[in-house]
Amino acid sequence: MNNTLKHLPALLVLLLLFTAQARAQYVQKERDDTIRMMPKAPFDTLAARAALAEGTGTITGVAFTRQKNNMAIKMGNRILANKIKILLFPVTPYLMEYLELRKKENHRKLKYVYLSPEAFRFRLEAITNSTGEFTFPKMKPGKYYIQGVLNWYTTGSYNRYTGSDYYTNYYTREYYTTDHSDLLEKFVDVNSEGEVVSVKLK
Repeated sequence: MNNTLKHLPALLVLLLLFTAQARAQYVQKERDDTIRMMPKAPFDTLAARAALAEGTGTITGVAFTRQKNNMAIKMGNRILANKIKILLFPVTPYLMEYLELRKKENHRKLKYVYLSPEAFRFRLEAITNSTGEFTFPKMKPGKYYIQGVLNWYTTGSYNRYTGSDYYTNYYTREYYTTDHSDLLEKFVDVNSEGEVVSVKLK
């Protein structure tokens, strides 16, 4: 170490070394292993706009889920979708390709599927009430896809071993919360003007 560095505080020497590293000639780029997938079909803006034009039909429904048992079968009481957003999209070839691609989505493997901003723009939104009910009024005849994400949680408890003496094992009751997120989705057909279609979104 030269005489100049000998008289510098250790913290300042480290700062100089880090600064020198940040200005090195070769900086390794961050890896990006994310796989981003989008539909290849062209999105028909005119058809989507026409599909969302006002009509006299109505889509009404209730959104809910149920807790799964050990066999991954949904059973038990309804868990109502309280104040969640429901999205409605007109069914187009672009949307159908997107939904097929989404089956290949795997967050653990960094595989993500995206709608184009233009396709996402052509949608309607509704908010459920506290009992999961929602309504899309003024719908024209056509085929639609509706979806919502319901976040909910379960609670439980277990006895945690804390120690023992010669005669007894000691335990403390511990409580935990598990978060869940369910995608609720359904295709809906409005067959004629004035029709009221009732659905269960689950």
